[in-house]
Amino acid sequence: MARTERPARTKQDWARMLEGVRGTIMYQASLQDYTSFRIGGPADVLVEPVDVDDLCRVVAKAHAERIPVFVVGGTNLLVRDGGIRGIVVSLRRLKSIRQEPGHVLYADGGVGMPALIGYAIRRSLSGLEWGAGIPGTVAGCVVMNAGTRLGEMKDALKAVRMVDPRGRVVDIPATEIPFSYRRAHLPRGIVAGVWLQMTPGDHARIEKTVKDYLQYRKDTQPLTLPSAGCVFKNPPQDSAGRLVDAAGLKGARVGDAQVSDKHANFMVNTGHARAADVLALIRKVRAAVKKQSGVTLELELKVVGQA
Repeated sequence: MARTERPARTKQDWARMLEGVRGTIMYQASLQDYTSFRIGGPADVLVEPVDVDDLCRVVAKAHAERIPVFVVGGTNLLVRDGGIRGIVVSLRRLKSIRQEPGHVLYADGGVGMPALIGYAIRRSLSGLEWGAGIPGTVAGCVVMNAGTRLGEMKDALKAVRMVDPRGRVVDIPATEIPFSYRRAHLPRGIVAGVWLQMTPGDHARIEKTVKDYLQYRKDTQPLTLPSAGCVFKNPPQDSAGRLVDAAGLKGARVGDAQVSDKHANFMVNTGHARAADVLALIRKVRAAVKKQSGVTLELELKVVGQA
């Protein structure tokens, strides 16, 4: 027998399914304001849970109805122009930070890295200086094992609090998580919070390190335009930015998507770029680098959604 397509859910269907959720619920919401690229089509439903319990409730309801859940956030994300089907969750309301004994910080997944670094500086705690200038969330930085030349997330991570696909809270020690370049190999689920092992330090020295590295990033990266950070992973013993520059692609454009003339491994949204523009520019850059150097660049950028 031919498979019968399930009819699309109405707004009333979604409202009944999400009854009891205390956070904000939006229908056909544009995801442009939820990505650092300022690009992205609509979500069927966008939910902003108010706390971890609310997040568990959303995930449990989605699991019972067999509806996919996607978490939007972080800086290495490109949402295609057709948007994302199912439920999209934003953790932006999960912003709690607290200090625990032993110089440990706990931060909800929606805490921005600048806010967390500022919290650590005020308490003279060292261990996050490497994150200066990273605008993403704590959860996003864990998932991609975000890092710079000064260090990466795994260096400070003590444990991760996750909400599993059935909506249950699971705490995982960092020692049980395999890490690789720009990736934490986590079980399925949503990063709801993290514990970070910090070290007491000199307040002035910590603050100076952060300010100096932030200035370095401002001088070398296009931080004033919407972007998703580095587009390509660095090949072994080489730099993706160097390869793109050597291929003559600095400043190359497709629509309003442009290879930054400041850092060739960044693509920026100069106005009203679409995801299709960025993807076309990625193809152009990869082809040119392959022809010039023989290297096939691997994406660091995560591409999701429908065309």
